[in-house]
Amino acid sequence: MNLIRKSDLNNEADLVLNDVQIKTGSGVFLIEGSEGKKEKTIKVYYHKPKNFTIDSKVLMVIPGAGRNGDSYRDAWKEESEKYNVLILSPIYEEEQYPFEEYHLCGLIKDSNLIESVEFMKGTNQALLNEEIFTFETNSNQNDWLFYDFDRIFDLVVESTNSSQTQYDIFGHSAGGQILHRLALLTSEMKVNHIISSNSGFYTLPDFENKMPFGIQGLYSHDEELIQSFNNKLILLIGELDNENEKGGTLLRSKTADKQGTNRLERAKYFYEYSKVKANDLNADFKWKIEIVPNVGHNHELMGNAAGKLLYE
Repeated sequence: MNLIRKSDLNNEADLVLNDVQIKTGSGVFLIEGSEGKKEKTIKVYYHKPKNFTIDSKVLMVIPGAGRNGDSYRDAWKEESEKYNVLILSPIYEEEQYPFEEYHLCGLIKDSNLIESVEFMKGTNQALLNEEIFTFETNSNQNDWLFYDFDRIFDLVVESTNSSQTQYDIFGHSAGGQILHRLALLTSEMKVNHIISSNSGFYTLPDFENKMPFGIQGLYSHDEELIQSFNNKLILLIGELDNENEKGGTLLRSKTADKQGTNRLERAKYFYEYSKVKANDLNADFKWKIEIVPNVGHNHELMGNAAGKLLYE
């Protein structure tokens, strides 16, 4: 039985909004949402290693659809102590941040997604009816989820007197969806390495199609896309996250299935499509793909692999 120190326990009901205090060990703090969404709070779970110094690296861990930042934080405790890395894992409560604002990062709005999706009984699959699916593309970058991450990082740097100017970021499943879109659609954030793990489906660098499968209306010219190919994105995919994997929810639709019918196929498709696009634009392509052997849709095992890639 693992004993938990009293100092590691936080009464979350007593959290003070925007009071960011990072103590040694595990804890949690609460901040307001971004501009225009200040009433939508974000809870951030952290683990500060016992040998932390101002030079310790910072890793942000983005949870899957369960929005369980506490579990994701806990899965990284061993790596936190081993590599002396400060772990931050934000929770975006589903009641405040639905699929469009979390998985799709606020890149669309005014959608009828709930009415357009049917969950296939006895499977882990959800069928999107693209013929009735309607939405508006949201080109207002102030509404995009990504920029919360820099804000969280800045608050933590201030609280800990950290010397770090960049942070690494790992996301699994829904978190992986968020992070490949971050790599695709941003180029001036404070993120260093971006590890997108076991994403369910992908937004392609395709100007001909709208979200959620293309970027029409989000970028205005090729130069922005060229810059995004310079991001240090690693697609980290479980070898067994294939047609036999029953974990997580897999979106199926006519367009999604062009990428493949399982997460492994879709990751490879996204990587190769992006590589060709970068070549067409004469862009420097820094994205990579890594297949983790003997692992399926498991965030703890994928996190172990990510820790080795980042810090060994």
